[in-house]
Parts: sequence; C-alpha cells; structure tokens
Amino acid sequence: MDKNLSTSLFLRYEMIGRIQGILLEKNPPQVLVDCHGVGYEIDVPMSTFYNLPALGGEVTLLTHLAIREDAHVLYGFGTADERMLFRQLIKITGIGARTALALLSGISAREMAEVVVMQDTARLCRVPGIGKKTAERLLLELKGKLDSSALPNTPSAPDAANRTDIQNALLALGYSEKEMLLAVKQLPADCNVSDGIKMALKTLSKS
Repeated sequence: MDKNLSTSLFLRYEMIGRIQGILLEKNPPQVLVDCHGVGYEIDVPMSTFYNLPALGGEVTLLTHLAIREDAHVLYGFGTADERMLFRQLIKITGIGARTALALLSGISAREMAEVVVMQDTARLCRVPGIGKKTAERLLLELKGKLDSSALPNTPSAPDAANRTDIQNALLALGYSEKEMLLAVKQLPADCNVSDGIKMALKTLSKS
C-alpha cells in the first residue's frame, strides 16, 4: 500500500469518535452499523446492547478505536460515561478490551463509581472472569479517577441540592467519602440540610 494512503487511512481511523447510522445486524457483542454506505462492525458492552433500537432503526454510538498490528477494532458505547470508564479500564495493566467490555456488561458506569468509592471487591468479583486479585487491582487503579458526582441516586436520598450540601458538610467535618455516602444513603428524601446533617451524624456515631 502507498505510504501516503496508509497514513491517510490511519489518521481517518484515529478520528472516529462517533458513529451514526442504520443498525443492520445485532450479534452480541458485535453490531453492524451502516453509515453512508459503509458498514462498521462495532463491539459493544451489553449495557449498550440492551438499549439498541430494532434492526433498521437509527443508532448513534460514541466510539473508541483500538489499533493493533493485526486489526483495527472499533468499540461503541451508548453514553459518554461508558466510554470514559472503558478508556480508564484499558489503561490498567492486565485489563484488555474484552475484560473491560465484560465489566461494563456486568456493572454500569454509574455503579462502578460507587463501587470504587466503597472499595467493594465482592461486587466486582460477581462479574464473570474477575477474580479477587484483579478486583483489588482495579479498585486501586481507579481510586480518585471516577467522578463521584456520577454516583447513582437512590430513591431514599434527599434531592440533589440538599444532598450536595449535606455531603460537603460531612466531608468538611472530616468524614471519608465512603462514610459520607453510607450515611447519606439512609436519609429520607424529604429532609432538609440541617436535619439531614443531624441524622447523618447520628448514623455515623453508631458505625
């Protein structure tokens, strides 16, 4: 192949960050998307796969291209959080793209943020193919790298504004993020900031 053409194709692949087109095939974990007459084979986690439209429907995926000596593999994600987590995972030694897809198929990006804060090894070990040592390495490597604001909101938690104020107050008092999250989770949804702090402190005093 001409060197200039090869370089041009490489740069073109490097810039693929989003695919929008018609969903032609669904063969988990791979899908085929037609984009202006070009069919893109894209590997997706099951969290994305379950939310795909029916065949023939229009689909938009955020993508990550992995370039290897023997292949160019395109991975697709339904949300920016999923892609961000995938990219964080494949930076970890011993975690390849397939393992990263398995993790995203077994645990959502939002749930992963909480798992990392809680250092919940047991939760990661429930994902097929993830043993205790791998789980421990993942939690260590991801600590502080996931946005805690993406933590899931439970039905029992206060509304967003009050929850943020309560969380900040507890952190300012010297409690760890893990302690803070456990306490805030147990608060009723209708509590105000003052009452929320008092109830959280009461819960923390018992732990």
